[in-house]
Amino acid sequence: MNKLVKHAVTGTLAALGAGAAATLAVRTAQFTPPAEEPRAVEPVSVDIDAALAALQALIRCKTVSYYDHALEDDAEFEKLVGMLPELYPHVFEACTLTRMDDRALLFKWPGRTPGKPAVLMAHYDVVPVDEKLWDHDPFAAEVIDGVLWGRGALDTKVTFNGVLFGANTLIAQGFVPEHDVYFAFSGCEEVSGPGAVHIVDWFAEQGIEPELVLDEGGAVVQDVFPGLERPCGLIGIAEKGMATVRFSVESNGGHASAPKPHSPIVALAEAVDAVESDPMPLKLSEPIRKMFDTLGRHTGMPYRTLFSTIDAFTPVLDILTRKTGGNLNALMRTTVAFTQMEGSNAPNVIPPTASVVANIRINPEDRLDGVLAHLEEAVDDPDVKIEVVDGWNPSPVSRTDCAGYERVARAVADTWTDCVVSPYIMMQCSDSRHWGRISDRVYRFCGYDVTAEELATIHGNNERIPVDVLGRNVEFFIRVLKQC
Repeated sequence: MNKLVKHAVTGTLAALGAGAAATLAVRTAQFTPPAEEPRAVEPVSVDIDAALAALQALIRCKTVSYYDHALEDDAEFEKLVGMLPELYPHVFEACTLTRMDDRALLFKWPGRTPGKPAVLMAHYDVVPVDEKLWDHDPFAAEVIDGVLWGRGALDTKVTFNGVLFGANTLIAQGFVPEHDVYFAFSGCEEVSGPGAVHIVDWFAEQGIEPELVLDEGGAVVQDVFPGLERPCGLIGIAEKGMATVRFSVESNGGHASAPKPHSPIVALAEAVDAVESDPMPLKLSEPIRKMFDTLGRHTGMPYRTLFSTIDAFTPVLDILTRKTGGNLNALMRTTVAFTQMEGSNAPNVIPPTASVVANIRINPEDRLDGVLAHLEEAVDDPDVKIEVVDGWNPSPVSRTDCAGYERVARAVADTWTDCVVSPYIMMQCSDSRHWGRISDRVYRFCGYDVTAEELATIHGNNERIPVDVLGRNVEFFIRVLKQC
């Protein structure tokens, strides 16, 4: 990547000419990080052993969500909810719990004075596992060499525990928030269930507009932003939309010994190639511009030149990201990933119907209807039917010039003192997207520091979290709550 960027920057500067290159040089020189004034960071004490024990208890509940609800074990979900008063007794002394349909839980922690409340979110359901592919039992919650193994250790029982354990700690110390605080938990997030929607509906009906909504999303990560050596604390201020799109072709079928031209699978192969060859245009959304402006100031050359004058290099970035794909490409354009195929049920039969399915993640600058129009134009084949099975548009972009964002950013900076805190766009989907209709202060940050290898275990095999990381997770949420 470094060689590609150097080549791109050098080529662009040469093409612009001496005058424009001099202007870029001045902008680069002025593109520096703001002065970081030293400030006192209040220490936060966490009983890591107790926090670990509570998280282990949560993981041992097999709260697995399935799109086929008949496969779910309701008793495991009830088991988890039933143990909460024992795990977090002070929360139940100070807070009220309202249970809603579809496994939604809403706690209210009353504040001292009227004002806009804070909402801290998580989900306590998890995705299925193939236990044969795990090195350790995914529901035993074993600690091995200082690492806790288990489904939900990262996604997101650690956050569920961090919120409640943090509140439990503060309540025991006699802390009362300035304004009301709500804890909003869903038991069906992994299957895009309506639990979180019920909670947002309740807020809308009550006319309550939160000052801060905080859900899963970014983390403190290393080596993810080109040219930046310091860790990044990435706070999602929006998330991409998502769509499941099916491409299908019908025919009269027939025996494979005498195939006719342009059979369904051939037509689909051509359609897939057409879509791959004609990606959606690169567009710099507001979250990405803010991320480039924030993190780019901490990079060295040639990245600082690139990010200080990003519009001048957009054509080069377009070509570069088309070639490399990956995270940088996904940050700046709507992506299409083909994930499923279906054809004949016999090897010697031309399929009467064949289909491929694509998972599409929509840039905040695009909309679902525009994406569909682009796909139809790229394929340009009347025999290929293109239909949206399910999908939604990107979330609104949340503000960064308000107390809600500052609370989260301050808690990140005080917990991970060496990181650079920045907005970003979350490429996955979460329940937080539902809150955009009642608040423009919705943020996405998981509250932990993890490696790329550990992040890859989310929805995968061997999900795990170091014990010291879950301690910082609780510390982070305590810092957030103390500002509410």
